[in-house]
Amino acid sequence: MLKSINLALYVGPAVPLQVSQEVIEALTDVQVTTSSTGPAAFELKFTLSNRASLVQTLFLLSGGGVPALIRVVVAVVVNGAVEVLIDGVVTKTQIAPDTGGGGTTLSVIGEDLSHVMDSVDFSGLILYPVCSPEMRVALILLKYAMLGVVPLVIPSVMINIPLPTERIPSHIGTDLAYLRLLAGVVGYVFLIEPGPVVGTSVAYWGPMIRLSPPQPALSVDMDAETNVESISCSFDASMQKMPIILIQNQLTGVPIPIPIPAVNPLSPPLAMVPPLPKDFPIDPNTAHKSFIEASLLGLAQASNSSQATTATGTLDVLRYGQVLKPRRLVGLRGVGEAFDGLYYVDAVTHSIKRGEYKQNFTLKRNGLISIARSIPT
Repeated sequence: MLKSINLALYVGPAVPLQVSQEVIEALTDVQVTTSSTGPAAFELKFTLSNRASLVQTLFLLSGGGVPALIRVVVAVVVNGAVEVLIDGVVTKTQIAPDTGGGGTTLSVIGEDLSHVMDSVDFSGLILYPVCSPEMRVALILLKYAMLGVVPLVIPSVMINIPLPTERIPSHIGTDLAYLRLLAGVVGYVFLIEPGPVVGTSVAYWGPMIRLSPPQPALSVDMDAETNVESISCSFDASMQKMPIILIQNQLTGVPIPIPIPAVNPLSPPLAMVPPLPKDFPIDPNTAHKSFIEASLLGLAQASNSSQATTATGTLDVLRYGQVLKPRRLVGLRGVGEAFDGLYYVDAVTHSIKRGEYKQNFTLKRNGLISIARSIPT
């Protein structure tokens, strides 16, 4: 069990710098939320005093009168190692004046660096002659290298480079919207992962991967090894779907329906008893694609809809011994044979106060009864 965890806060226009101890002392509450699909978000709460230097620093935080981009990095130091929780920008500030109780409170709210990519609509202004989707993604992400964004682009088997004499692809929407559009076409996702060091982030464009070395187990009602304060598990059979893709016969022009089961090597089943599919949605957009292209889209849809078992709860990071990371696997034990086993960490909310660090988590997998014979501790 850890004895303490230190918080590090970096703030600045475009380039974040570590704040003074005065600002850290005024910081009363930190919340950071990360999910497996959407953007990460943060909220910082400060208690203002009459000290001029502190007010000026927090005024910079609020962005009042400052046209530059206000960037915020929240990190924790665990056993000497720095764990970056979020690297983002301020989007909103709120002031709650002192009404005779606990002083004036400043709330600083923001999102990860994907918010910067969603600022300007470049529709029709940028052309991509002789460029595959992967090349377009890499060119877009180059614009954010000064913010420490490192691209991680996984090539797709759907190689589609149109001839300039036939069609030249053009930018559609903001950078973020276009990156997600290109990802959706090939069954991929686009995510911003903070770290691994302060001031850098990894922009991941590739398939959803629900596979990793397991993190230390979450333990329930196991005496001294208990690190989970509360937990609730559920099984929703209605979540299971089997998408049907359409493959057009080249000779007759008649579409052939093909059901796609939830069998994906990048998202392997974690449970032995999945629910039977009750919904069979047909995707008409796959009729004009090749069999490989349509199959990959179908596999992505089937994998996303197969997470029928959910576990939500709260853990104490000091007792857990490290920070529970999202988008990775973790073991759960002590809740019964049906729900014990490995799970994918779908979302995590960090709640940090002075002397307290807790995480709310959401775990998911495909069904009941774990396929793992043992749970890594």
